[in-house]
Amino acid sequence: MRILANESSNFLGKTITVEGWVNSRRDHGGLIFIDLRDHTGILQLVITPETKDSFALAETVRDEFVLKATGKLREREPSLINPNIETGKIELVVDSLILLNKSEPLPVNTHDDGEKSSEEMRLKYRYLDLRRPSMQKILKRRSEYYRFIREFMYNHDFIEITTPILANSSPEGARDFLVPSRLHPGKFYALPQAPQQFKQLLMVGGVNRYFQIAPCFRDEDPRADRLYGDFYQLDMEMSFVNDGEIIRKTIEPLYLSLATDFGHKKLVLNSEPAKQYLTEGSKVPRLPFDFAINTYGVDKPDLRYGMELIDLTEIFKNTDFKVFKTSCVKAICVKGGASLTRREIDEFTERAKKEGAGGLAYILYTEEGAKSPILKFMTESEISGVAKLTNAKVGDAVFFGADDTAKVNKVLGQLRIAFADHFGLKNPDEVAYCWVIDFPFYEWDDKNHKLDFGHNPFSMPKGGLKALEEAKTDEDKLAIRADQYDMVMNGYEVCSGAVRNYNPEIMYKVFNILGYNNEYVESRFGGMLNAFKFGAPPHAGCAPGLDRIFMVLENTDNIRDIVAFPKNGSGVDLMMNSPSEIDQAQLDESHLAIIPEED
Repeated sequence: MRILANESSNFLGKTITVEGWVNSRRDHGGLIFIDLRDHTGILQLVITPETKDSFALAETVRDEFVLKATGKLREREPSLINPNIETGKIELVVDSLILLNKSEPLPVNTHDDGEKSSEEMRLKYRYLDLRRPSMQKILKRRSEYYRFIREFMYNHDFIEITTPILANSSPEGARDFLVPSRLHPGKFYALPQAPQQFKQLLMVGGVNRYFQIAPCFRDEDPRADRLYGDFYQLDMEMSFVNDGEIIRKTIEPLYLSLATDFGHKKLVLNSEPAKQYLTEGSKVPRLPFDFAINTYGVDKPDLRYGMELIDLTEIFKNTDFKVFKTSCVKAICVKGGASLTRREIDEFTERAKKEGAGGLAYILYTEEGAKSPILKFMTESEISGVAKLTNAKVGDAVFFGADDTAKVNKVLGQLRIAFADHFGLKNPDEVAYCWVIDFPFYEWDDKNHKLDFGHNPFSMPKGGLKALEEAKTDEDKLAIRADQYDMVMNGYEVCSGAVRNYNPEIMYKVFNILGYNNEYVESRFGGMLNAFKFGAPPHAGCAPGLDRIFMVLENTDNIRDIVAFPKNGSGVDLMMNSPSEIDQAQLDESHLAIIPEED
């Protein structure tokens, strides 16, 4: 049987058999105590000299040996009760001890206490790291998480359908993983960045509500909140939907329930300006993209705290202060910021410079009055105007950004996040959601000096074909908005979705605006276009990122902590030694050749 920590008292006085790993061993001369561990908990074994063979074996075992023990379960003496484990009131007096397998000395710690092994070693020996109770809990919680999600989808009439893994390349915004075709030399499959095209084809095929817990593959650089290579999303789509709000209202209860019922978090909305975008009957504001960028500096704002960007451009429109003679001046008021040391301010200044700022102007509001190197360049009306608009009080600090609007938003947006980290404003027991809507359909590509898609061509432009035909200038085209939406959770983008472009005429037009002809569109998306010509219904959907949501719910900022077998920060699987070279026979069979890099 399993150790079953929470049910073990039911077997008191009975002979039972348990199996597991040696968590620890203590030799007290006449008695040997072994803490035996399995995925349900720990049970203390007592081995006496009367059981000669078992006692002899117990003298030789070490941590992580695998044992099978049979004996009678009894209550411990009151003075020997261990309150730190669920089975601390009982123990198993062993009659028979059998060695199932030995263990070499461990290269990593399999306990949650003691010194934690480095991440590189934990990933290399992940099968050992998974023995830690905290990792066992994560694996079990993730299973419960998937079941929770599936039950919601089934209860809302969604059908679970799997889509192909070997697919065609599609422009989802990242590099594809390519798979050479042995049967078709010179041609390649692509692992799907998302089941985007397939799920839209399901809508054409008459499926009303589809979902799957879908593996996705993207060759993007890894980071703390993004796995390298493969990840999972809740992929969903609904037919006869031509308004993104229908999708938002359908899936929003799942988000709320995951936070409160599954994650046991408190829902909050601690940024006052965002509350104006709450709709009737919803706890989650719908923030227009332009509002999010101008108010928080990012399109994925954390609303557990305020510290919004305040526009001061009007105050400084006639200033003599050269630094503020720009198209945009904004500031953030940091509550308690006057306590920052000179060194800390210098560190935040370096952060601002990395984001493109020339420096970081500030005012500290102290008991002795306002203090700053820039006060001598400002008029009294400017000084008082700053204090009034930012609502700065004694103990606060105001930090400025002055440049073009995009750069100011970017710099102050990142500083807002950095200040929140510094002052501990990100309460892990709270969840703040928001939808960000009305994304630009097109954006300006500075590198190539031309227009490009803001996200992807599969979203429906608001206003449809008419909006596209009436856009004559680049400025007109940049003003077009997509019926696209992101869900943001504590500053993480955890979902993207859109009303889909299901009309062939509109599909051609969105590409024509960028200079692509109809033949190009047909060569890239012929399968979808042909399907759309046969009565495609309007449809929409979204795809919550399951790994990232689970990471937030489990109070970790490292996404590799919540995955069974992640790759490291360089995209390498240290345990399986991948990526790895393949032999010449495999290359020949796949019609591939390795081209050496030039020195």
